[in-house]
Amino acid sequence: MPRISETRTLQWSAEQMFDLVADVKRYPEFLPWVVATRVRSDGETEMVADMLVGFSKLREKFTSKVHKDRPHMIDVDYVDGPMRELDNKWFFRPNPDGGCTVDFTVDFTFRNSIFEALAGQYLDRAFRKMVSAFEERAATLYGSSNSSATSAA
Repeated sequence: MPRISETRTLQWSAEQMFDLVADVKRYPEFLPWVVATRVRSDGETEMVADMLVGFSKLREKFTSKVHKDRPHMIDVDYVDGPMRELDNKWFFRPNPDGGCTVDFTVDFTFRNSIFEALAGQYLDRAFRKMVSAFEERAATLYGSSNSSATSAA
């Protein structure tokens, strides 16, 4: 199963970054390849949402159950869609000098062989672009940022 890990040290608070990541209905506004989202239910600790992603003419919908522990963690459980498996976690840690450190990991495999082939070619670059999109969104919402990124694939 492919795995991507990314760690970013950001100027924004853990609460701000948690809220940005938890705001699934806004993903189509800033995330590449996210065509549409629909939040089926949303509570303080759990959300169920559908997401339509597209690459060129390919479109796939998937459903996830999102477990929220504000402002520390978001854990995404895969419910239904084009993947065999999906494990996605976000951890938000306040830094003593302000801001926070965000750890993001995703492990997954696709059912669709075309998506699996695309993932094999573009996985690393695509997910780094998506993580960067969250950082750019934070700069838009909360002000500009100086950050440092470290990655492990």
